[in-house]
Amino acid sequence: MIVEIGHFALVLALAVALVQSVLPMLGARRGDARLMDVAVSSAGMGFVLVALAFTALAIAHVWSDFSVLNVFQNSHSQKPLLYKITGVWGNHEGSMLLWVLILAIFGAALALTGRDVPASLKARVLAVQAWITSAFLVFILATSNPFARLVPAPIEGQDLNPILQDIGLAVHPPLLYLGYVGFSIAFSFAVAALIDGRIDAAWARWVRPWILIAWLFLTLGIAMGSYWAYYELGWGGWWFWDPVENASLMPWLSGTALLHSALVMEKRLALKVWTILLSILTFSLSLLGTFLVRSGVLTSVHAFATDPARGVFILCILIAFIGGSLALFAWRAGTLEPGGLFQPISREGALVFNNLFLTTASATVLVGTLYPLLLEVVTGGKISVGAPFFDLTFGPLMVPLLFAVPFGPLLAWKRGDLLAAAERLYLVAGAALAATILALALTSGTKILAALGFGLSVWLLLGSLVDLVGRAGFGRLAPGLALRRLAGLPSSAFGAALAHLGLGLTLLGVVTVSAFSTETIRVMRPGETQAAGGYELRFEGILSRAGPNYTEEVGNFALLRDGAVRDRMESAKRFYPARQVPTTEAGIRTYWLSQLYIALGDASGDGRVVRIWYKPLITLIWLGALAMAAGGALSLADRRLRIGAPARAKLRRGDAVPA
Repeated sequence: MIVEIGHFALVLALAVALVQSVLPMLGARRGDARLMDVAVSSAGMGFVLVALAFTALAIAHVWSDFSVLNVFQNSHSQKPLLYKITGVWGNHEGSMLLWVLILAIFGAALALTGRDVPASLKARVLAVQAWITSAFLVFILATSNPFARLVPAPIEGQDLNPILQDIGLAVHPPLLYLGYVGFSIAFSFAVAALIDGRIDAAWARWVRPWILIAWLFLTLGIAMGSYWAYYELGWGGWWFWDPVENASLMPWLSGTALLHSALVMEKRLALKVWTILLSILTFSLSLLGTFLVRSGVLTSVHAFATDPARGVFILCILIAFIGGSLALFAWRAGTLEPGGLFQPISREGALVFNNLFLTTASATVLVGTLYPLLLEVVTGGKISVGAPFFDLTFGPLMVPLLFAVPFGPLLAWKRGDLLAAAERLYLVAGAALAATILALALTSGTKILAALGFGLSVWLLLGSLVDLVGRAGFGRLAPGLALRRLAGLPSSAFGAALAHLGLGLTLLGVVTVSAFSTETIRVMRPGETQAAGGYELRFEGILSRAGPNYTEEVGNFALLRDGAVRDRMESAKRFYPARQVPTTEAGIRTYWLSQLYIALGDASGDGRVVRIWYKPLITLIWLGALAMAAGGALSLADRRLRIGAPARAKLRRGDAVPA
């Protein structure tokens, strides 16, 4: 019965979304407050109904109700409870329901919190959100119904894909979807502004917190996905330029550009058209990622669906929203008033430079991802675009961008002094040069690119702190007074510095592990040893174990230093009978910021194939991402974002106000 309630709730949610799509927009056009108020009540009701449907599906999974096709295909009675819950979104139908649930959460949150947003603008934004919700609810009900029944009901399920039976799945998809779907608010604000024909600094103030929230969660989602692939797939890599990985990277790059562009618009009323366009493009790239994962046009360990009919449906949604919004932009952009003027050497100019490189990098990833697919459609031929292409195109675009990052906060708005900013960075430049020279010396000049990467990392790490040091007055004022000034700086200043610091940490981790990681592949017999990362690894044999829904062979290793056992590690080969699928469970030990990584292979004679990696400073890759997300959270905590835009009564006569 609970399944039918969930299905009916989904149908009702579609009806509510359709009402929300039409009546508030009509009310905003007519100035009818009652019709505009429908947006708030229907956004809340839509959330309740979608949450009810999602809860019903979760209950079916927890109860192992195999009369539900989705549960039968993705669960098993012996599966641990945690993976029964995560299995709700570990499949196409459930993940799409999670997508719509998060969309409903954002809509309800805007309805509850956007009190300072003018009623007509708020009504239009929530109506656009309802357009998106309606489209995906129709998609779910027509092609991806998670509540479809099986008659007669099977006794046992087919189990969840074994590589998805991991704690990472409990975290990665929800975080990623909070990022993807969060950008829908910026998209809705942009479309609503284009319909209204007015956009000003207040608009940027209203939309920027939502951009920050989406960017923060997308950063965490990408980092979690990277770490999941690193330890779960047993390949020892942290990024593979997989098309689905690229699908999450593209909106992150354009979203980072959007975040900076909205800041310029809020502070200087400049880049208005550019901010609107980026709002549209960022969510469009999120929709493109949804299409790639669920269309069946590519094969990936991250892809959920292989049904082309579903892909055609999502493609139609893409064409409608991306094509429609860009057509609206082309029609209305010329009517927007120009923003404030600024010199090329200014903080605005630095942020424009930042945006150009970020969007170009995003376009490069887009071309590398879609070109093989388009070529196959047109010619039938198949090619692979992998790491060499992206390393040669994406990497060089990032170098000038990363070099320019410390300059941005040091330049004044409207007109800056590049020489003065460079003078404040001369100690940082000296430290970066020293780091480069030291790296060259330690590697005997054999790793020039790695040495330059070390120098650039130090430039970013130290350069991110210069603005805070200068604003606090260290070196000019007494230490106690400088500390008090530092404590009094807005949290957004610390947030920006921490985000840039995190970027430097990630770069340092990438450079170090790319240049200095070691890999050994050999057949090891019990009692044999292998040197790795300053330790001796001794293979001590194989132990067989049984889990709740799998069996495994566990390789035991002792870590020796100076002849004494300092630690022990395990790596396993698991087999899941229900799916008839083997997996590799890597053994990982973290020492300081570096890791030893062991993957157990197949039997070879009286030994086992073993892959051993030593990865120096690799944890900095993910610690840097956490620092970037923490920087976003600090910026979000800035009270100036919570105050909102000025009230109508306080605006000067003649100021533009969204209708």
